[in-house]
Amino acid sequence: MNKLCLSKRVQIINLLVEGMSIRATARVVDVSINTVMKLLIDAGKACQAFHDATVHGLKSQRVQCDEIWSFVYCKDSTATDELKGKGYGDAWTWVGIDADSKLVISWLVGPRDAESAYTLMKDIKSRVKTRLQLTTDGLVAYMDAVSSAFGSRIDYARLVKRYGGYEHEEGKERRYSPTKYIGADKIRVQGNPDQKYVTTSHIERQNLTMRMHMRRFTRLTNAFSKKLENHCYAIALHFVYYNFVKIHTTLRITPAMEAGLTKDLMTIEDILKLCG
Repeated sequence: MNKLCLSKRVQIINLLVEGMSIRATARVVDVSINTVMKLLIDAGKACQAFHDATVHGLKSQRVQCDEIWSFVYCKDSTATDELKGKGYGDAWTWVGIDADSKLVISWLVGPRDAESAYTLMKDIKSRVKTRLQLTTDGLVAYMDAVSSAFGSRIDYARLVKRYGGYEHEEGKERRYSPTKYIGADKIRVQGNPDQKYVTTSHIERQNLTMRMHMRRFTRLTNAFSKKLENHCYAIALHFVYYNFVKIHTTLRITPAMEAGLTKDLMTIEDILKLCG
């Protein structure tokens, strides 16, 4: 079996992490879809292992968490019980980010429930060695998860945003427009969180970055994931690229460099070297 040259493999990964779809990447690079998919799977597996082995011993002070919606194969509203049993339907990506270094500390793909919330919190605790201030949205599942994972060694607050309906605008279609933002309540849950830093703006910006850099997260298109495992591999590739390769505009270095995990800038070639 012929192996792609390094330059083409670099081009494929570069296109994928910049938000191009599998099929579009295959057309641009002039390779088969299966070739692109195999490289994505190999890189995704290697990136997941690299993150697990590298992102530890963090000295994070402020962490924000959120969940971003997507789906695999079909949405929950149209998925049968058989399809849901195979992992199809709504897929929520839970993410925890260091608000200072912008490093994505942890992520997982799962349902929007208490078990996923606990798994995320437990993983964050295992990677951070300092007492931190945590901010989440108003999802109730976080409450017990944070307490169970961290005990009393955390300063935790929730930012509960309030939204209202639209003012009546006759003849205007508002189906895809967001609801009207009214305000937000900062609620202390545990410890002594600094109210000045009770915000989810950084994690919400990360959600936008995910939708821009992964085609399968784009709304209202046919670019959704067809298999759950490939969905997870694409996410792992994205976060290692984001943490270790992509220079953050405000930091002028990568989040991993800002967090002290590495002194050197990684490249796409370095990601490919992880694949062996």
